[in-house]
Amino acid sequence: MKAQSSIHRLQVLVVGATGSIGRLVVDEALRAGHAVRALVRDPARAAALPAGARRADVVQGDLTHPESLAKAVDDIDAIVFTHGSDGGGKTGSEQVDYGGVRNVLAALRDRQEHHELAPLRGRQTRIALMTAIGVTNRASSYNHSTEAHDWKRRAERLVRASGLPYTIVRPGWFDHNDADQHRLVLLQGDRRHAGDPSDGVVARRAIAEALVRSLTSDAARGKTFELVAEQGPEQADFDALFDALQPDRPGALDACSDQDNMPLGGEPERVRADLARLAWQG
Repeated sequence: MKAQSSIHRLQVLVVGATGSIGRLVVDEALRAGHAVRALVRDPARAAALPAGARRADVVQGDLTHPESLAKAVDDIDAIVFTHGSDGGGKTGSEQVDYGGVRNVLAALRDRQEHHELAPLRGRQTRIALMTAIGVTNRASSYNHSTEAHDWKRRAERLVRASGLPYTIVRPGWFDHNDADQHRLVLLQGDRRHAGDPSDGVVARRAIAEALVRSLTSDAARGKTFELVAEQGPEQADFDALFDALQPDRPGALDACSDQDNMPLGGEPERVRADLARLAWQG
């Protein structure tokens, strides 16, 4: 799939760079002409990157230790979040799925507000965040046992509150698509809650490409969508796909058309404090 508009070279930080989606994002961003910084907790795991992705600059940092992230966010133009708690239960969901986003955004804000070079202050770093289809489904047994949906949704809220330009991608089930099932469909409102591949399927490579393409697309700015694939070939024009979407309402914590089932007043005090701390001050 080819990029459909002129690409400006960005310095892109990939969070979760050695994961099954992150590795592909690193590769895709390099192929698109960007410089890539791969955040890894263990530098030895960088060997898992695809051969073509090993041109990325590897930086060590732990998402659960904010003090380790300053170098990772230094002088970057964009961040792609693809990390996940990977079976860590409720604690992992909070500390990694949510806490990782909070800590990176906090490090970014601290770096930009205190950097001695004035042009960095107020710099509009572009964000692409991957969560999951069904993220607003609070009633599922999966969410009750892990709280993964709730914490991913709270991470989305931090990104929206930050005031940074963003795109949030909620992919369907990874690589459950058939051989002829590559036509991308972008949905909004998160109404598919079966909790199995009937909610929608999509190739990992397509997820990576959507995340990377969103970084340089004005049409993707401020939008949240579920990403699935149906029968047919994949499209070449991502801007057309993004352009058909409704933007999130300015100042809203949730995506457009999302169900209103997570009232802010009922949120944990620590979450409300994070939102207040990271909220854009205009």
